[in-house]
Amino acid sequence: MNHKSQQDYPDQNEQSSSQTSEAQNVVTPNRRGFFKNMAAVTGMSATALTATSGAAALSLAVSSAQAANKIPVVASEHWAIKKVGNENIKLFILNKKLKSNKDVPKLGTILFVHGSSMAGSPVFDLQVPGKPEYSTMDHFAKLGYDTWCLDHEGYGRSSKSRDISYDISTGADDLEAVSRYITEKTGESKLMLYGVSSGALRSALFAERFPERVSRIILDAFVWTGEGSPTLANRRKRIDEWKSSNRRPLDHAMVQSIFTRDHPGTADQDVIDAFANAILKLDSSLPTGTYIDMSINLPVCTPEKLTVPTMILRGEFDGIAAFDDIVKYFTKLPNPDKRIVVMPGIAHASLQEKNFKIVLHAMEDFFSQPPAIYKG
Repeated sequence: MNHKSQQDYPDQNEQSSSQTSEAQNVVTPNRRGFFKNMAAVTGMSATALTATSGAAALSLAVSSAQAANKIPVVASEHWAIKKVGNENIKLFILNKKLKSNKDVPKLGTILFVHGSSMAGSPVFDLQVPGKPEYSTMDHFAKLGYDTWCLDHEGYGRSSKSRDISYDISTGADDLEAVSRYITEKTGESKLMLYGVSSGALRSALFAERFPERVSRIILDAFVWTGEGSPTLANRRKRIDEWKSSNRRPLDHAMVQSIFTRDHPGTADQDVIDAFANAILKLDSSLPTGTYIDMSINLPVCTPEKLTVPTMILRGEFDGIAAFDDIVKYFTKLPNPDKRIVVMPGIAHASLQEKNFKIVLHAMEDFFSQPPAIYKG
């Protein structure tokens, strides 16, 4: 296992630092909302802020928020090793966090898990000209989280040497190796997980296998049995094509279709173009394994085995995450700390769509939830 520090990647760091220097705008529609926002940015409790009188509290909160937003976000690249027989499989990992947590307390460690049609950084560290807010990793790093994402085996900068289709179970194996590496690097015994689409399936399966490594998990664009999914019904019509090869072609039109197949208009074209360009820089073809699993091998996850606190996110227009299907899954989750959230105006690729701030809000709220004191 090895890594390169952020000093080895000046271009990426300069870009990240310049984005961080732009202070976040804090909306203050009411007193309670204002102090809640300030607490999120500064790390101070809302109670402590409201206990300070009027103008003094306002001055303290604004000064703390401005100080926090001057801290640069730094990036570093890492590789975990997954052993398969006698072969060492290299898995690429990107880490982004504040250069210093002096003014912003560390809130936890998040591992982001990508889906079937792209590697990790295009989803979670998307750089859109003039729209830095589309980097989810930068957003959470500025709040005080230590953020990580990986490229699964067969994707992006990770190993593509094995002649296999890289199914969901293989992806869960990747998460075992990557989570172990992150724990060794950070000392964090438990990670927060966010997985989207087939990444949600990989994340859930990993958390079933290793619940002791997960503190909280978010499953976005998740599917359980596939019942009621028009997108998967259409995909099944091409199952012979998917099964005939371990990889499928990738081009701009394919990425564009992610945003048009369910409900056109949910994303801005400049964001779609930036997303497609970032994906195509890393891959010209993609594994078929998750497509096959989601078409004919569901369910691959067992809700009764997912024992950690769980939130399921479902976009209003998502053609894969059928509402009745995920509700049935949700009811079987054994942990009482669970939520299901339907996000208005969102289709399948939530973090690249116009209403992405709804996603971030739900994620922040769930990840920052305090532990239950009374459990009955």
